[in-house]
Formats: sequence, structure tokens, C-alpha cells
Amino acid sequence: MSSKGKASSNNKASTRTSVEKQTEQVSPCTGGRTHDSTPTRTQCRTQRPVPTQTTRRPRAKSPVQDTTLPAQSAHQGGGTRRKSLNRRPSPSQIRNSVRSGSIEEDPSKVLLKTLDQLKIRRHARSKAAGIKNEVVAKIKSHLERSRNFNDIKTLPTGSYFENLKISSPDEFDVMFTVRVDRVDVQPFGSDGAYYSVRFKRLPKKHVLDQFLQDDDILCASKMLAEFRREVKEALKTLPMEGLKMEPKKPRSPAVTLVLKDGEREISIDIVLGLEVCGSWPLCAQEGMGIENWLGTKVKREYKFKPYYLVPKHEGSANKEEDGVRAKDVWRISFSHVEKEIMKNHGSEKTCCEEKGPKCCRKQCLKLLKHLLTELKVRHPSELSKFCSYFAKTTLLHACMVRCKDSEWMLANLHQCFDCLLEDFVGHLRRKELPNFFVPQHNLLGSVSAESCKTLAKYIETERNNGFPIFKNGVVKG
Repeated sequence: MSSKGKASSNNKASTRTSVEKQTEQVSPCTGGRTHDSTPTRTQCRTQRPVPTQTTRRPRAKSPVQDTTLPAQSAHQGGGTRRKSLNRRPSPSQIRNSVRSGSIEEDPSKVLLKTLDQLKIRRHARSKAAGIKNEVVAKIKSHLERSRNFNDIKTLPTGSYFENLKISSPDEFDVMFTVRVDRVDVQPFGSDGAYYSVRFKRLPKKHVLDQFLQDDDILCASKMLAEFRREVKEALKTLPMEGLKMEPKKPRSPAVTLVLKDGEREISIDIVLGLEVCGSWPLCAQEGMGIENWLGTKVKREYKFKPYYLVPKHEGSANKEEDGVRAKDVWRISFSHVEKEIMKNHGSEKTCCEEKGPKCCRKQCLKLLKHLLTELKVRHPSELSKFCSYFAKTTLLHACMVRCKDSEWMLANLHQCFDCLLEDFVGHLRRKELPNFFVPQHNLLGSVSAESCKTLAKYIETERNNGFPIFKNGVVKG
């Protein structure tokens, strides 16, 4: 081989090595790893990376990379036909490409612009929170004078209190809790999400005795009906014009109140919950694998917190198991722990503090929630079964795998969001999204495989085309 040929070969090898190093440095999701979470496992399994040519989608290129020089003819380069080279184009070539529309908008700018539009303005937040606080205080005051709920407490939950609400402060979730002591909590079904509640040693007179069966099983349906009646009575004491209670939704544990405030509606979901102290149920003992993310000490502290049961069932209300009907069972809830995790989400204590480094975990979740919301608006019948809680659970699993703050740097928002979308699409294609606290409970179990595939297809279309759904702007509620 001539010296010229050797030099050319060395240059190619050097270029390939340089490009490979750059590619490894850019990816914040550790080589495009995905985790395969199954309902029977406690932690997400990281798949072994496969060859780049066959699995990895080409990453978004900069305008300079998208503009290529024409291929050399057979008479150039020593008689060898060469493919287009990603050489840096001249300024005139870049200007011509921009004028002709061949260079698309930088995806990172699209995401940042969307996040700015999703911000809730301080005035709107303050006004909506004031209305919510007044309604909740009046209802609590009324319930404290009732026979069955005189020891009630409130537990704010949901995206608003986790600073994850997007677009408009028009939805609030508040749990009204009743503490129950000396109860026997037994699983209903096999997924570990639903339970029956039986009192072990019940006094002759108990505030909840009217909701008990002969075997001292606490009936969720009876207790929810009475709670709903008391809330309705409380509304009569509220001097708010236009405040009304929504009709009961099937299998929903919430009493939904709606208030017209100008051109928008503010809804408040009031949920009855039982506060149960003591060890978490066996099915929840193996969940919440945050040891490598938040630490073993933090996990132990969370495990000492109580858990909650809300009156909700899945499937037929009259399904019976060991003498207990489905409509009288309770679903387990760890919303209070979720709120703590989202507030203190960094592997380092300084993450997202005023003078600390900023991560993009919450920003990625907001974008995924917004994407899901916009797709549901455009395809309501196909995507009605999907909710924002699926997005939050996907993020929690992703943080369990990519646990370091350096893997969620705000400067890498586009790549981090792309990785989160890859995770979500993977769950949809497998039709498996384990409950973060109860791994054997598959959140997608009641969603059809066809719906999962449809949503995955819509997300991939947006992902491959620079999110045109975001470029249409955000409609404020």
C-alpha cells in the first residue's frame, strides 16, 4: 500500500474513534439502556446493549450535521466512489439550507419552550389555592361535627403539591383520612393492590360500626356512600356560587367538586382514606427499590410511615372472594411517600437546591404528562384508559435504574427526555408497567394490548418528527 493510502486509512480510523468517543459522552442514559420491569420482579432488569446499527434510533443532529456535501464522483478521490461526508459546510450552504427549510428547529429549544408555556403563573396559583383551601376547610369543619368522621384529618396529595402540575392550577387532590387501629388487612385477588379490612377487637360502640358486616369486615361501599352524603351536606354551608358535586363515577374513590371560576373550571377530588399504622403488607415489602438512588436509610424511613387504603375496586362489584365482595375492598395507596420522593428526588442532597446543581427529572415528567394529555385530546376513544400516573411510575422506575444526578443533568434535557420516552414505549410494547410499591401489580393489566401499541406508535411518531404536537402551543385551562 502507498504511503498516501496508509495515511488515508489512519485518518479514517482516527475519525471513527473520535466519533465513537463523542457518542459515548453525549448519551446521558448510559448507552441507551432500558429496563425490563415485570410485575413479578422487585427491581427493573437492565437489558444488555445490542449493536448500535440494529437497535438505536439515530439521535437528533445539529443543523451543521444535517447539511452534507454532494457525493464525490468516480473521478475524485483516486477513482473510488465515496458516500456523502459530514464535513462542516460553508456559511453560505448553511444559509441556503435554512432558507429552503431543510434544517428543522432544535428539539431542545422546542422542549424548553414547551416547559415555559407549561409554567403556572403565580397569580393563578395563588387564586386557585385560596379557593381550594376555603372549600376543604369548610368540609373538614362539617365532618368533624358528624358522628362517623369526627376524627378526620386531611392529607394533600397529587401533582399540585408535588410541583408537577402543568398549564393551569385547575385540579386538586385531597385525601380525608380516618385512622383505624387493630385491623386485619388481607389481600383480595392476586396482584397485591386490593385488600379487605377486618377489625380484630372491636369495642361495643365504635364510630364505624354502621359500616361493618357480621364478620366485622369494614365495607368500603357503605362508608364511601355516607362520606359522600356528608360532603354534600357540607356544600350547603359554602357561600360559593356555582360550586357543585359531580355525579359518582363507577369504581372511583373520589368525590369530585367543580367550581366555575371565570372561563375555567376548578375541580377538587376529595378522597376518603383509611390510615393504617404498622408494617406494610407483604406484597409491598419488596417494592420501592430506591437503595442505589436515595439510599437505604431513606428507604427505611419511608417504610416506617403508615400506608393508606382508599375505597376502590377493579372489575365486577359483585365478585366475591372468601365472603367479601369486590365493592367492599380497598386499594392500597402510597401517595404520601410519592410526594416525599418527588420533593427530595436527588441522589445528592444538594440536587435542585437554590445553589446546587439542577436536574431535569421533574421537567421530563412534565413533558411526558403533557405529551400524553395532548395525544388523549386528539385520540380520546383510543387512549381513554391511560392516565398521568403511568407517566409518574415510568419516571420512578427510570430513576431507580439511572440513579445518579449526573444522568439527569438539565443541560441534557433532550437526551434525558428521549430516554424516558424509550422507557415508556418499552412498557407499552410489553404491556407491563409494575406498580412502583407493589411490583406484582401491573398498572397496564386492564388496558388492551391494542391500545398500548397504538399509544406507542403515536409517541414514536412525535419522537421521530421533533414533537410537532408541542409546536402548536399550550392551551391554558
